Amino acid sequence: MKVSLLFRILSVILIAALAVISFFVFRLSNLFLFLGVEVLTVFTILYLLFFHRRIVKPLQIIGDGMDLLKEQDFSSRLRLIGQPEADRIIQVFNKMMDYLKDERLHVREQNHFLDLLVNASPLGVLILSFDGRILSVNNAALAILGVKTPAEGMGKKPEEIDHPLMKGLMQLEPYQSEAIRLGNANIYKCTHARFIDRGFPHSFYLIELLTEEVVKAERKAYEQVIRMIAHEVNNTTAGITSTLDTLEQMLTEKDIQEALKAAIERCYRMNRFIANYADVVRIPEPEATGVSLNELLVSCKRFMEHICRNRRIEIVMALSEQSPVVEIDPVLFEQVIVNIIKNAAESIESDGYIYIFTTSSPTGLEIADTGKGISKETASRLFSPFFSTKPNGQGLGLIFIREVLLKHGCTFSLTTGADGLTRFTIRFTFKE
Repeated sequence: MKVSLLFRILSVILIAALAVISFFVFRLSNLFLFLGVEVLTVFTILYLLFFHRRIVKPLQIIGDGMDLLKEQDFSSRLRLIGQPEADRIIQVFNKMMDYLKDERLHVREQNHFLDLLVNASPLGVLILSFDGRILSVNNAALAILGVKTPAEGMGKKPEEIDHPLMKGLMQLEPYQSEAIRLGNANIYKCTHARFIDRGFPHSFYLIELLTEEVVKAERKAYEQVIRMIAHEVNNTTAGITSTLDTLEQMLTEKDIQEALKAAIERCYRMNRFIANYADVVRIPEPEATGVSLNELLVSCKRFMEHICRNRRIEIVMALSEQSPVVEIDPVLFEQVIVNIIKNAAESIESDGYIYIFTTSSPTGLEIADTGKGISKETASRLFSPFFSTKPNGQGLGLIFIREVLLKHGCTFSLTTGADGLTRFTIRFTFKE
């Protein structure tokens, strides 16, 4: 456009100059000189037209093509102008525009397919921009992180999202995978990777929920171990106790009898010790019935009050006005509540409080204590088989709780908050 405008201005100036010269020549009354000037003017105009067609118009066409590229308008095409050299350039340009249009369409189709694939994936996908802010998050990641809509997370730093998994994600090095276990017994396989987009590196995270697979594998492993140990121990102790009973009846010396009784009692204790492990394997399927959650908690409080009173621990209840009615196995669930209160009392040791809350919307309960809390190292190993922080603990309490709650379809978590309270939260997600 600039070249065309400049050509027009110069053409006007040149023609105007020739017109002035013709006027002065005409005033001199020199016919031959006047005719010569007129012929020169005609030739100048013809040359300007030829120059415009051969030089200026192709340059203008090229300029129009550059404008189309700048605006990324790949659907428009340039028209041929009848000049072989210029038309060759125009044909190459039009082919290039066809290629760019097909590539853009192909990229859009690929991006649309990838968006559908990412959103339908059971893996949580979290994509960050080059400055470390959330650029994209799929439905699985929204559900895992407890975010209701993508808009709530867009543009935020990952650490601004209030979820315990985010801290573990941010500690992953690029191209590193790690299993992260949270205080709600959930286990996630998290992977940190990178890709390049428009010359800038972007981080993305893959989050895979492994809880069900890991729990099944753990359960299968410890069931086999417990059955094998129980079989061997029970067979061995049965033979030993039988022999010791016979010896006790045969021998009359008091010291020897006392020693034999102690050995027999030790065998029985060993049997009871192994039976505790075997009970975890033999948890029955729940026989659900409608139960008032408040009444169940009041009953558990009465049962545990004596133990807590001896430790100077007060149980404070703040139950919802309308007691939620839940479909649970009251015997199994009572054991769960008693175990949680017992653990809370042992964490406090003495002089403290245990708070029990219930809610009707959503239906759930929470047992909080003022104990010493859960460290980061301990939090990553909660609900692991045979793990215990107690000197003589067997690591079965939380496993029993986990198995019963999973059989009831509950979600749960065990965490220590910023206020210092350790909370065991249970939510009833099944249909009441």
